[in-house]
Amino acid sequence: MSKGKLYLIPSFLGENNIAFIPKYNLDIIYQLDEFVVENEKPARAFLKAIESPIHQNDFVFHFIGKHSEVTDYPGYLNACLNGKDVGLLSDAGLPCVADPGNQVVKFAHQKGIEVVPLVGFSSVMMTLMASGFNGQNFKFHGYLPHDNQLKRKKLKQALSDLSRNETQIFIETPYRNAAFIAELKQQFPATTKLCVGVDLTLESESITTKPLSKWSDNEEHLHKRPAVFVVGL
Repeated sequence: MSKGKLYLIPSFLGENNIAFIPKYNLDIIYQLDEFVVENEKPARAFLKAIESPIHQNDFVFHFIGKHSEVTDYPGYLNACLNGKDVGLLSDAGLPCVADPGNQVVKFAHQKGIEVVPLVGFSSVMMTLMASGFNGQNFKFHGYLPHDNQLKRKKLKQALSDLSRNETQIFIETPYRNAAFIAELKQQFPATTKLCVGVDLTLESESITTKPLSKWSDNEEHLHKRPAVFVVGL
């Protein structure tokens, strides 16, 4: 018996607009009824938005994240081993990029299951594209540590890397956006440029690049808006 495939399925970044999803993706997803997901609610909302022909009651979900154990992950791929295709569905954007799921993908490779990434949006890559910074050499840090000492150490290293024209990319919890900009202003020279991309793919989308000296310590308009921070020369 041939093995099924593990499809990596990107989701919407904002509005659940089916026009954003390529037909190639839809043709594949419409055949799937078993998914590995971070949270059930956004997964069901995505499948409803794309008008999956499969009834909601017939979906099977396996969960990754803080409420599951990594030791459970290999079992999520049993269907693939029995010849059935399974989808790994992100809550938003690309699976396994600033998003959980890489351990499931690792187990798939170990079990000889074909992994198929589908095309989709990445707020990280979209902001980098629009920043005007070096896209040949960059580092994605994700979230910085909560510990202040570790955070300063990380930013100090980022400043050193930036001096070699290596673009630095960060994300932050939306309610901390303004505080994060203030921290960058404390650690980096005022002439350093910062690009902030918010609400990617939404009507309220904004991508702005300017020197840190031009950014306020209290950017209230960014409060609680999903953002990506790109620091460059």
